[in-house]
Amino acid sequence: MIHIADTDAMTRTQTGRLIGGIFGFFFIMANAGALPEAVAIPTRMLGVAAFLALVLALRRTRGEQPVTDGGGADFGRNYRYVVAAEVVVGAAGLVVINPVLHAAQATVGWIALVVGLHFFGLAAVWRRPSLCWLAAAMSVCGAVGLVLGAYGSSAAVIALIAGIAPGAMLLGSVLVKRRA
Repeated sequence: MIHIADTDAMTRTQTGRLIGGIFGFFFIMANAGALPEAVAIPTRMLGVAAFLALVLALRRTRGEQPVTDGGGADFGRNYRYVVAAEVVVGAAGLVVINPVLHAAQATVGWIALVVGLHFFGLAAVWRRPSLCWLAAAMSVCGAVGLVLGAYGSSAAVIALIAGIAPGAMLLGSVLVKRRA
């Protein structure tokens, strides 16, 4: 007997990993430009290699049972609430950071903080406690980047701490299969 729910769960899990990988990839690509060219080029190359490794890993896992520490990736109403809150809070912060506080360099930290915090919501919605580690690590990087931006640190330091590090964490987390 074929269980459609099992197939759907794998598809949702793969979709969740791919979405995470895409965002991690873009975190790296967008922020590598702030680094010196001798560091930016290899950083981008590593980002491309990691993303391609994810795509290949997802292709190899077709038809396998999902391996998680709880529920699967469900993109229903609760997921949409978490993402909507992320977008609203993120946009509100950008409205304050840029035109009001005139601290554009802090936006990288703000984005990483909001994305990190949204993983706490996803951990609850998807019943995936392991996401709390990613949420905490990304949130710390974002908070540190926000503080560094507020105090006028260099764009390269902020990009490394609040952009590339969270991107690497996100991309790395979806490359690793979670075991129950």
